[in-house]
Parts: sequence; C-alpha cells; structure tokens
Amino acid sequence: MPNAKNQGRLAQDMKRELIGIVGQMKDPRLAGGLLTITRLEVTQDLDQARVFVSVLGDEEAAKQAVTALNRAAGHVRTEISRRMHIRKAPRFVFLRDDGAAYAAHINELLAGLHKEEEG
Repeated sequence: MPNAKNQGRLAQDMKRELIGIVGQMKDPRLAGGLLTITRLEVTQDLDQARVFVSVLGDEEAAKQAVTALNRAAGHVRTEISRRMHIRKAPRFVFLRDDGAAYAAHINELLAGLHKEEEG
C-alpha cells in the first residue's frame, strides 16, 4: 500500500487525468454548465475513489451531469488504467460538490450588505 505522500501524489495525477477524460466525453448532459473536478479522495487500499464535481448552472443540469459521470464510471476507470499504466484503477464514484455554488451565494449576500451600507 502506498504511503500518504505517494497516495497524495497519485490522487493529484489521477485528478489531472480525470479532467482530461471528462473534457473529452461527448455526453450532452455534461454540457449543461461549467463542470469542475474539485477534489478526489482515494481509499487507502486504492479500491474506490470519490470524485467531487462542481457544476455551475441550474440544479437539473448538475444532477444530470453527475448521473452521466456515474454511468460512465466504467469507461473512466478503463481510461485511467490505460493512461496511468496501472493494473487496477479504483472504482469511481462521482458526487456533487456544492462548495462553489455556496461560495457564490455568500458573495451575493455580502455584496447586498455592502450596498445597504452605502445606501
């Protein structure tokens, strides 16, 4: 099993490859908003990887994008194995990360408070 430093490097390399793979996917459900892979968590035994994605756009587009990614998880696993030259790639589970949307909402609230102070 890899140590924490090597596992962190593996996760970063895997995230970079994932960005390339997702960017090449032709599924129209992935075109509904700006899709970003925010983080990747790989289990210690490298059996599973949780991929957090942020989709800026409407709620339905975000749900469809995550569904499309989970349906393509087998393809993603095969591509990662091929590109990274690893025998057994982890199973990928794509989850929605609402952090970017939450940050945008907080910024809107702060901007509103700032306008109230000026007015």
